[in-house]
Amino acid sequence: MLFGNNGFTYANVVPWLPTIKNELELSNTALGAAVAAMPLGALVLGMLAGPLINRFGSGRTAVGAGLIIAWVLPVVALAPNWPVLAAALFTIGYLDAWTDSAMNAHGLRVQRRYRRTIINTFHAVWSISGVAGGLVGATMAGLGVPMFAHMLAAAVLLTALALIAVRLLLPGDEHSERSAPTISAGPAQPSVRLSWRTTGALVALGTLLMLAAAMEDAAASWGAVYMREELAATAFLAGLPFVAASAMMTLGRLTGDRLTDRFGAVNVTRTGSLLAALGLGMALALPTPATTIIGFGLVGFGIATLFPLALAAAGELPGISSGNGVTIVGWLARAGFLCVPPLIGFISDSSSLRVGLLLIPLAGLVAALLSSSLRPRSAAPSPASPQQPGG
Repeated sequence: MLFGNNGFTYANVVPWLPTIKNELELSNTALGAAVAAMPLGALVLGMLAGPLINRFGSGRTAVGAGLIIAWVLPVVALAPNWPVLAAALFTIGYLDAWTDSAMNAHGLRVQRRYRRTIINTFHAVWSISGVAGGLVGATMAGLGVPMFAHMLAAAVLLTALALIAVRLLLPGDEHSERSAPTISAGPAQPSVRLSWRTTGALVALGTLLMLAAAMEDAAASWGAVYMREELAATAFLAGLPFVAASAMMTLGRLTGDRLTDRFGAVNVTRTGSLLAALGLGMALALPTPATTIIGFGLVGFGIATLFPLALAAAGELPGISSGNGVTIVGWLARAGFLCVPPLIGFISDSSSLRVGLLLIPLAGLVAALLSSSLRPRSAAPSPASPQQPGG
């Protein structure tokens, strides 16, 4: 339920981005800068997730941050100008970073109890909720429902679901499912002194996540705008690249655990990254609404396992708590969300959005080269680690 709530939340906003852009009379650069306020908030305050998880537990941190995000959604709808919009997205950004780190740390607790790979399935739930949120947003925008009414209703629903989730959280110590040698300072006070080996692994995984973030963000931030401005699509069709990407990401994550166990994390992520590059490259070479929706769908399928496997790998690194490991690589990943939207916006204003989106196939090619960072870095990885199979 934690993953479902988080996936549904911001997805409701995405189909409204063209409307927000028009109502506030924003350029592509200004819209990109406003969207970049989300990863900026995550970069500035996201590292607080680790201490919060260590203090309150991963489950409570995820629920608390998610509740606050829900009630920022109506503020986005009421934003009268760029500064208010950017401030609201900044707030969503750091709260989402806390939620993201906390729910993944809690998911790893559940995975260790199951003693098999299930983290991709949790992210599939996130994707399913993203599809639902995107469809709801696209439908509301297409029907002409006031944006504030839509966001207020979404906030009420998310609040109710969060209160239910509280009763389903795992009890006990945050590291009770983890083997003792994995955390050098014990579960009560996880070590923050990292070896060079662990630091290098965190940087490598964080870089891979930066590229994954850039590719995932393309559908959320620019899919609808590209469809409306470059291809003259309707308001409903404009929301479908994001929906297609989320739907195919769901499929990739539902099958990701099985594929990872059979072929290994490196092979799965490398092939997926190349597929993502090919998908959006095709969409940009053949610019029609149909090929664009298909192309973004291939991006979603290709990068489906990148986030779950990299976050899980960081959560199983020796010498660092799961909460801190996930928080650090998640913090590095936000740089991709921060840098890419304004860069695409700048290139778009200088040339065209079609040209700006060429950065995404390039990110896919580089991610394929860096997929080897998912190889196990410990001589004795956790039995539940999704990186355990060879590759």
